[in-house]
Amino acid sequence: MSLYRDEAIVLRTQKLGEADRIITMLTKDHGRIRGVAKGVRRTMSKFGARLEPGSHVDIQLHVGKTFDTITQVEALMNYGEALTQDYQRWTVASAILEASERFSPNEQEPALQEFQLVVGGMKALAENRYEPLLILDAFLLRSLAVAGYAPSMTICSRCEKPGPHRYFSLVGGGSVCNDCRPSACATPAMETLQLMGALISSDWESATASEGKHRREASGLIAAYLQWHLERGLRSLPMVERV
Repeated sequence: MSLYRDEAIVLRTQKLGEADRIITMLTKDHGRIRGVAKGVRRTMSKFGARLEPGSHVDIQLHVGKTFDTITQVEALMNYGEALTQDYQRWTVASAILEASERFSPNEQEPALQEFQLVVGGMKALAENRYEPLLILDAFLLRSLAVAGYAPSMTICSRCEKPGPHRYFSLVGGGSVCNDCRPSACATPAMETLQLMGALISSDWESATASEGKHRREASGLIAAYLQWHLERGLRSLPMVERV
């Protein structure tokens, strides 16, 4: 019997038949995989509660023709359970889980950096380490960077002229100088670009000292930039509570 074991975080689940579920996971060594949890919807299921979205698990699977079958699950941390009582943090977690699936489009293609980002983001949320929206924006920026889409925040993304520059282009890859700017550009405050730079570089001291208006502007830019490069937005992002 062909078995393998991995560390995983559950991204989403969907019903299969009367009692089973398909579990979509991002794993440490095997990338994004989908496995069948047989009988998991029955009341007496031995590991149903361990396979909810946001669960960090050690998991064993049996290789199958269409889907692999989950044969054993050991809970490491149920981040979903820790976040369900706080609507804002749960919606942020949902956006992180959805985004991580989008950033790992090919099944069984290793995505260690993305896995580490997801686990780190969920842990920071569960521990209430920073403001939830800052955690979300930091996760999205870093995921974009891992995927090769990091926006430029200082030098011109086209001619590499030193900045900071006044204009920000979704198409142009971030900051652009006056000579390179396309027709449609945003003109964010310098403090907004500094905040985005702090989030992508883990400068939490600067990020937490930022003003609300610059956080809101940064969130809008990041959401638009994400939608441009993923070609469509995240379904869960509009649900995130923004105070």
